[in-house]
Amino acid sequence: MKLPVYNQSGSVVGDVEVDDAVFSVAPNVGLMHQAVVQQLANARVGTASTKTRAEVTGTTKKLYKQKGTGRARHGSRKISSWIGGGVAHGPHPRSYEQSMPKKMRRAAIRSALSVKARDGQIILLDGLTIAAPRTKDMLAILASLPIQGNVLLTLDSVNEAVVLSARNLPNVHTIPATALSTRDILKHDILLATVPAIRSVEQWLGNASSAESEAPAEAVVASVVEAPAPRRRARKTTETAE
Repeated sequence: MKLPVYNQSGSVVGDVEVDDAVFSVAPNVGLMHQAVVQQLANARVGTASTKTRAEVTGTTKKLYKQKGTGRARHGSRKISSWIGGGVAHGPHPRSYEQSMPKKMRRAAIRSALSVKARDGQIILLDGLTIAAPRTKDMLAILASLPIQGNVLLTLDSVNEAVVLSARNLPNVHTIPATALSTRDILKHDILLATVPAIRSVEQWLGNASSAESEAPAEAVVASVVEAPAPRRRARKTTETAE
């Protein structure tokens, strides 16, 4: 797959051939959904806490006699139906963490990148340089490119001037190329990346995909070469004397 390359002025200066194993795979919607749910669950702190009737402060003295008052029977003011009492079945601190194998996480990222590439939502820059941190310069660069909506700006290395220039823009988020996630890619409308950043993504995700596909074949070859030949049991022949 080829993607056009722009300069900072917004002119097309060429195109770049990207790895089809990363940017042209069949999207797996279920896998992407699982990756997003896992990331959202891991972001939860799980600190909500309530007190039960055993933990609230209050007397355990019987409020009034059992019979003869015409009221309901009560033996404690700490029950959940009284103001200031404990909470029944309330939340307590817990972990919402979900685990997901690394191969599945990377496959979900490849699916998300393929969706963006298919829909023309990946914009490549030949380079991104800003002399000094200035939000106005970043706005000028974004205005010259065919960009609408929220932008995920991906860099191959930390560029403090670029990060500081985009920090005050509410619709722009910067992230390193090797820290991309399925949620970040799908959450933003446009993936804006430099060519070196795309090469870093290909090296990060492309090698994993090729290794996954080549490993079984190598294992089969090794098993065929190294496996000893099966031994045959010799048949016993009996000679009968005439």
